[in-house]
Amino acid sequence: MRTRFDRTAGRVTTALAAGVALALALTACGGSKDDARGSGGKGGSTAPTVRLPKLNGQKIQVTAVWTGPERENFVKVLDEFEKRTGATVDFVPSGDDMAGFIGSKIAGGGPPDVAMLQQVGVLNEFAQKGWLKPLGTTAKEQLAKNYTKGWQDLGAHKGTQYGVYFKASNKSLVWYNAKAFDNAGVGAPKNWQAFLKAAQTVFDSGVAPVSVGGSDGWTLTDWFENVYLSQAGPEKYDRLAQHRIKWTDPSVKRALTTLAQLFGRKDLLAGGNSGALGTDFPTSVTQTFSGGDAPKAAMVSSADFAAANIAQTRAKVGSDAKVFPFPAVGARSPVVTGGDVAVALKDNKASQALLAFLASTDAAKIWAQAGGFISPNKELDQAAYANDVMRTIAKALIAAGDDFRFDMSDQAPASFGGKPGQGEWKDLQDFLKNPKDIAGTQAQLEKDAAKSFGR
Repeated sequence: MRTRFDRTAGRVTTALAAGVALALALTACGGSKDDARGSGGKGGSTAPTVRLPKLNGQKIQVTAVWTGPERENFVKVLDEFEKRTGATVDFVPSGDDMAGFIGSKIAGGGPPDVAMLQQVGVLNEFAQKGWLKPLGTTAKEQLAKNYTKGWQDLGAHKGTQYGVYFKASNKSLVWYNAKAFDNAGVGAPKNWQAFLKAAQTVFDSGVAPVSVGGSDGWTLTDWFENVYLSQAGPEKYDRLAQHRIKWTDPSVKRALTTLAQLFGRKDLLAGGNSGALGTDFPTSVTQTFSGGDAPKAAMVSSADFAAANIAQTRAKVGSDAKVFPFPAVGARSPVVTGGDVAVALKDNKASQALLAFLASTDAAKIWAQAGGFISPNKELDQAAYANDVMRTIAKALIAAGDDFRFDMSDQAPASFGGKPGQGEWKDLQDFLKNPKDIAGTQAQLEKDAAKSFGR
């Protein structure tokens, strides 16, 4: 079931890499003068682009992993849906283990109506189990109008369309504290060796260089995937993603050895290795942009959605908080994408209406204006984005069309790539704890992958 997906989304892109690099180089030079409505001042037309039914008195439950500012911004989208339809939407956070949460709800006979899944592997597993309901006519019309074939295929299983990718992400970014970099006299590094050198210089200036949210295991998979894609290349990346090569492969050893050049230097990590393991993702971002001249860290590798966490500090994206592409380990910087796909677990009028709304530009514009969001919706007016940093990242994503690499762990069965305390998440946490044990890490990764993939 995964081979069709990998052929579709498994094409790397020098165009996307170059576009993102150029866009971020431009935005790193200065902040945006635009307000939250975008450069056009209006964020595009306010006329509805999708007709929704009247649903007065109907109630639906929606679940997603989002908390904090991400949850707040998604609720704004749901509020607009309620306003336009008369339905009542109850948002329930799933926690990081979405597959486990949904499984328990289905076993209990009370699944949510709509779920925002983070792993395409989970979508395929749920579809194979018969848990998902196909998209209705209006949702499919919006999808065909607003999304490229690649994003449509990501939400399908064996030719049936189940999902709408509402939120996308560029996971190959490093956000940095501009003042900390200026005080240390360093600029944005372009390759891995320059990155390590800049980290050392920042440390010498008196600030911990790199913030790592190691208590959330998925952040460590992002670190590995960026190093691996840049170093081993797209073909190897696809084969490892499908478990067509083993995690004991020499290419994995090279990537872990490279990553250990950072993880093996506790002085380069905020709080050292133990501190990194005790830091969650939101804190890894906010501690980088708090504290004035004495932040707890100078930079954090994170997707574009870190902008929502930065907004919880006094730092301004584009001036105080800047961003550069993940440094090239091989010939070029990597570009790894991720996304959240909306699926229906109950086949009712309200669920289908919400999926149609989420596939429209109307819904995408609301979160784009709020910030910390990128949409794969190609028809969204780019003026809707909150600032030039987000706008240029979004433009590069849309310009890439169907040429992108999707997050490797999100392609895997949830038992390997998407559950706290087990599989790849735990194995890489153990690696962060003991970066010298590369062979042991590989052996455990292979054991867990073989069990989950069934080969």
